[in-house]
Amino acid sequence: MPGQPRYRRVLLKLSGESFCTADGFGVEPAAVSATVDELLPVADLGVQLGIVVGGGNFIRARDLAGDPHVRRVTADSMGMLATVMNAVALRDALEGHGKSVRVLSAIPLPTICESFNRRQAVRHLDAGRVVLFAGGTGSPFFTTDTAVALRAAEVDAELIVKATKVEGVYDSDPMINPNARKYDRLTYHKALEDELGVMDLAAFSLCSDNRIPIVVCQLFEPGNLVKAVCGEPVGTLVTE
Repeated sequence: MPGQPRYRRVLLKLSGESFCTADGFGVEPAAVSATVDELLPVADLGVQLGIVVGGGNFIRARDLAGDPHVRRVTADSMGMLATVMNAVALRDALEGHGKSVRVLSAIPLPTICESFNRRQAVRHLDAGRVVLFAGGTGSPFFTTDTAVALRAAEVDAELIVKATKVEGVYDSDPMINPNARKYDRLTYHKALEDELGVMDLAAFSLCSDNRIPIVVCQLFEPGNLVKAVCGEPVGTLVTE
């Protein structure tokens, strides 16, 4: 049986990879179902859950960095729109399991979803709805890691969980180096000093300034998200 949640309000960062297979593209139903299977137990704990989604399963701005025909600002806008597509797909999947869900986009798309408004986001969370934050920060040159840090600070979240394809933060890439060492706990300063790539500088600064702890863990290890929300040891904890 799952334990009792340690945190009242949690923001989860899901990458675009959560919506497709390893080398896939777009939204694949089986991948979405697997992601939902990990989200439902967290929602069932009664935690106020917000989710920031990435869009890399459709497009990554850095992939267009050398394209002379597409400006960086345009590429980032394309990436932000991709997150909206993922968010509405996840909304429908969660609603299919009886969850009340709202999508709030930093890019106004009133015929598709609500526009982001801090007070409205907090009201939805207080009402027990799962809130999906889409559209990144709404501005170019910022990652969805920065978006989750920003939204967490805005809605007074007590924890950020970054769900990845590896089990925490390592001293080198575990996909390349089989002897890579995993950290159980890190400070923001250590992660930045050693360039461990947990999040970008802007995201770290926001988390550090607002004292928001981060848990980095593997999404598809059953029970990991519940453990993180209950304060049990899992993945890597990044704090002051």
